[in-house]
Amino acid sequence: MPVTANTIKFGTDGWRGVIGDEFTFERVAIVAPLAAKVLLDTYGQEVGNRKIIVGHDRRFMAEEFASKVADVVSAAGFDVLLTDNYAPTPAFSWAAKQQNALGALVITASHNPGKYLGLKVKGAFGGSVPPEVTKQIEELLTAESAPPESTPNNIQKFNPWRSYCEALEGKVNIAKIRNALAAGKLTVFADVMHGAAAGGLAMLLGNEVKEINSNRDPLFGGGAPEPLPKYLSQLFEVIGHHRETNPGGLAVGLVFDGDSDRIAAVDGEGNFLSSQILIPILIDHLTLRRGFQGEVVKTVSGSDLMPRVAALHNLSVFETPVGYKYIADRMLEQKVLLGGEESGGIGYGSHIPERDALLSALYVLEAIVESGLDLGDYYRHLQEQTGFTSAYDRIDLPLSSMEVRSRLLQQLQTQPLTEIAGKAVIDCQTIDGYKFRLADNSWLMIRFSGTEPVLRLYCEAPTLQQVHQTLAWAKDWAE
Repeated sequence: MPVTANTIKFGTDGWRGVIGDEFTFERVAIVAPLAAKVLLDTYGQEVGNRKIIVGHDRRFMAEEFASKVADVVSAAGFDVLLTDNYAPTPAFSWAAKQQNALGALVITASHNPGKYLGLKVKGAFGGSVPPEVTKQIEELLTAESAPPESTPNNIQKFNPWRSYCEALEGKVNIAKIRNALAAGKLTVFADVMHGAAAGGLAMLLGNEVKEINSNRDPLFGGGAPEPLPKYLSQLFEVIGHHRETNPGGLAVGLVFDGDSDRIAAVDGEGNFLSSQILIPILIDHLTLRRGFQGEVVKTVSGSDLMPRVAALHNLSVFETPVGYKYIADRMLEQKVLLGGEESGGIGYGSHIPERDALLSALYVLEAIVESGLDLGDYYRHLQEQTGFTSAYDRIDLPLSSMEVRSRLLQQLQTQPLTEIAGKAVIDCQTIDGYKFRLADNSWLMIRFSGTEPVLRLYCEAPTLQQVHQTLAWAKDWAE
């Protein structure tokens, strides 16, 4: 099968495929030098060199694929800095900026199940390249062109952790967190989900951090390295046991996805906290205690609590389509406090325009230590301050075919919904899918995957019961 833009597609953050089927050494060898060429065309004049960072996570054969990328990119005439170990994807984004490179090519499939691998393309500025850059890569694939033969350049190995950890340490009151851990005032559990965050918090905070699922497991325990409650049974069990045997004192569980760019948490009472909850806490902490200012950037699927907490601190809010690259674009042109998405990716104006779960974890720990509050109590405090209480959930609904997807999309375009689950529709936002705001101040969002027959349904409402009723209605409507 020829490698064309029809067979290799870059999604919201890179190209992914099943190992040995869509994702093969042959295909990677074609895509990688073309990606390097586009990085040179886009950022070459700015950085004035031909340096490319190559990194990888802990997935099956990730090192071998990264080595292949290094070989073919070097053969195309680029200088390659190849990682000497797995590391978080944001560590390679940081390396791209810190090393003044053209960008980074990272072998990872992020939060996908173990059969997948992928390639993320990062720009010289230290974040995901914009859609027009990946489109150029796809166009070169369509033309089935390749960079001209060149004299192979050197491949040098480097340690991605050292500079990255130094950068993170300088952004928080690291001593205060370490002291709280050493004194037993705070207990931190880290579920690294067998992924690239393994060892990261220990490097930053010391061995008091209690890490679980830190072994390398390419099958991810039979699940996926995604920070969702259904994959966190061990963390819930560990925190429950800790609560029973250590009453008093603060405790938190931090969850990292496969390449450590997404985060979630579990509070001391064992409640799951997605970024829909963590982002409002971080907005409050960073403005109140760190004195940070700037715009809050949220995706259209983000909780209504985010703008309400931003309003407490007189911060403006900017809304983007779903996908962190849209947030990164905004961070490059505007002074931003933070940018975050409901799926767990959060980045900061004080760092690089990139999701970074380890930095988010440090800011969360700093918020706990400096406020003296359990995360759940902090969240309830913000609800009281804003007078806003809500629940949220999302389901991904497989459709029987792309034809069904087209029919539903046409129906939304030609027969707009005026009532959902017995509630009147008072507004419809269409910057990404269809977001219906309802009369009881709840909302339902309907989005279609661009590459597969999947319908994504999001809902926020005053109670979890209302959320589930609305999602059930949407599921019935789709089916």
